[in-house]
Amino acid sequence: MYANYHAHTYFSDDCSMPMDECIKAAINQGLEEICFTEHIDIGVYSMHDCDCVAYLKEFNRMRKLYGHKISLKFGMEFGMQSHTITEYEKIFHSYDFDFILLSMHQINNREFWSQSFQNNRPQKQYIEEYYEELDKIVSNYNNYSVLGHMDVIRRYDRHGAYPFDKIKHKIETILKKVIKNGKGIEVNTSCYRYNIGDLTPSKDIIKLYKELGGEIITIGADSHYPEHVAYKIKDTEKLLKEFGFKYICTFDKMIPKFHSI
Repeated sequence: MYANYHAHTYFSDDCSMPMDECIKAAINQGLEEICFTEHIDIGVYSMHDCDCVAYLKEFNRMRKLYGHKISLKFGMEFGMQSHTITEYEKIFHSYDFDFILLSMHQINNREFWSQSFQNNRPQKQYIEEYYEELDKIVSNYNNYSVLGHMDVIRRYDRHGAYPFDKIKHKIETILKKVIKNGKGIEVNTSCYRYNIGDLTPSKDIIKLYKELGGEIITIGADSHYPEHVAYKIKDTEKLLKEFGFKYICTFDKMIPKFHSI
């Protein structure tokens, strides 16, 4: 299955690509399935219900137009914080989702990309707080499919990669809960575009997930432009096979489907 499970269009505040342009690019690049995961980040930025309604309306229109050429899935990227869980529960139960990507882009309404969360704090402190917050979320929220770009803070860490062995115990605690609850993780191919020098999440995290018995895994291009719609997906699938994974997953009505690599 050649699929992108992390795609944005102009319904996300950081993207201007029309949905039909994204779909045409996906078809031209040979994708069999694409899942739209528009942003909802309650905090500094918020996507309101009216936008969700418009998104669903456009999605249904696109499915009628292009559904015979490519499989389209209705998803969302929940940019959650522990104090916003209740609001996301309401959104989840308001729509018939195929897939929910659980992400974290800010803590206490302080964003990572702007350095608002990291500024004037030791790396050890903000890295540990990042994983502690993620642990709170997976401990108290279960209406999601996979964790999106689990170590995304690395993308914005001006101090470089934090040693894995110093944070492994916190990551292991999170992954055990994810697996126990029947959820999974995403491999996000934007790592190549950001020149991180590793996968996202890191190879260490992916291998740990496998060692702990994790099987549910999706590949997402985190695409915001047509040229990124299928970016490095096949290369990433090959790497997962090398790590010992036998399947990649797609989702239908929140139920994972396993496809042999």
